[in-house]
Amino acid sequence: MNKRIIITILILTCLLSLNAFALNGLVDTDGKLEKVEDSKYMGDTLWVLVAAFLVFFMQAGFAMVESGFTRAKNAVNILMKNLMDFSMGSIAYWAIGFAIMFGAGNAFMGTSGWFVPSETFTAGTDASTSVFSSLEWSSVPTYAAWLFQLVFAATAATIVSGAMAERTQFKSYLIYSVFITGLIYPIVGHWIWGGGWLSSFGEGMLDFAGSTVVHSTGGWLALTGAIVLGPRIGKYDNEGKPRPIAGHNLPLAALGVFILWLGWFGFNPGSQMGADAADISLIAITTNIAAAAGAITAMITAWLILGKPDAGMALNGALAGLVAITAGCAFVSPTSAFIIGALGGIVVVLSVLLFENLRIDDPVGAISVHGTCGALGTILLGFFHSESGVIFGGGFGFLWAQIVGVVAVFVWCMITGFILFYGIKAITGLRVTEEEEAEGLDYNEHGANAYPDFNVSSIR
Repeated sequence: MNKRIIITILILTCLLSLNAFALNGLVDTDGKLEKVEDSKYMGDTLWVLVAAFLVFFMQAGFAMVESGFTRAKNAVNILMKNLMDFSMGSIAYWAIGFAIMFGAGNAFMGTSGWFVPSETFTAGTDASTSVFSSLEWSSVPTYAAWLFQLVFAATAATIVSGAMAERTQFKSYLIYSVFITGLIYPIVGHWIWGGGWLSSFGEGMLDFAGSTVVHSTGGWLALTGAIVLGPRIGKYDNEGKPRPIAGHNLPLAALGVFILWLGWFGFNPGSQMGADAADISLIAITTNIAAAAGAITAMITAWLILGKPDAGMALNGALAGLVAITAGCAFVSPTSAFIIGALGGIVVVLSVLLFENLRIDDPVGAISVHGTCGALGTILLGFFHSESGVIFGGGFGFLWAQIVGVVAVFVWCMITGFILFYGIKAITGLRVTEEEEAEGLDYNEHGANAYPDFNVSSIR
């Protein structure tokens, strides 16, 4: 068994050495590219790839959560959407998304690096000559960086799927997945991670692993989609009061949450883009503590408001804690991570109930988990950053940069989201017919049944 592991590592090492690299073991040191030790180069690359594989596995987690929280008659449709948003997103992000996000350009977007071209540099080269100079702080190959960033882009698109579940045309989902991963999300990423205007606004906005870049972007786009679609049939009674529509498999949803929790150990520590032991250890701890705190406080909050320790709310509480800590996981202490995660767990329950009463139907709570708690975590970093946070004597300049960033991304996503979804609605149609929705999307959209040996009710 050990021999197989060693052989696998050697094969991966050989394959990596044959790749066309843009960063090629070089890092930006005072404007010049300097070579790092080969051992660090390989260690960083292997860690980033493993982290990317973990985040990719989160696609399975999202599929399980979404299908478990919705009805059995739509399970195949949800699985197909999670498969195809990654597949189509991979092509869109390879062709244009990565270039817009990290390519050299202007303060608004990247304008070079289409189809992820290879570059070769030597030590001493001016870092600014690289098409992807915004990534030169990491030594990993461009292809490894692209793969890691791709799985983030797919996450943003998948978030939208949950809020629009059970009533969206499949072809329309394919269209908006391409626009999100290829254009809307990469522009946000460029603003904050690619050297765009938010990265240098005031004291500079920070979002380490994407509470706003990934999660709020997906959450706010999900909000626009849910508004344009309208609620599911039967969600509200004649007086406009919300009625519960139970998901068909809570154990499946719970499995999905555990998969996502596991994947977050690639999502957050992997964003270090290097195998720096002390840093990724801290990030892993803050990530886990926030998730645990979120689950606990969401359970307590739901217990107090609903009278029962609601399992669905507790599961979403864990995700809320994870989303909230994602912005600051590398910059806060474990104690601060506990507070951030705990607040995320409380807020997600209140947010779910608020949107439900506003007649915004979100079957899985995606808007609240990702949009609301992503914004919350980003702003809380302005308070809890170990050096720049208000609580630790950093002043209000950094907090102001965080607030401006959250608001800017919200406005961008609301504008582009409404344009996208109303445009799709006008051109191809966005929502299925009432008959198709009542019968379920599995049969009407895909000619399939997730549970052919069981009698699936068209009502539930």
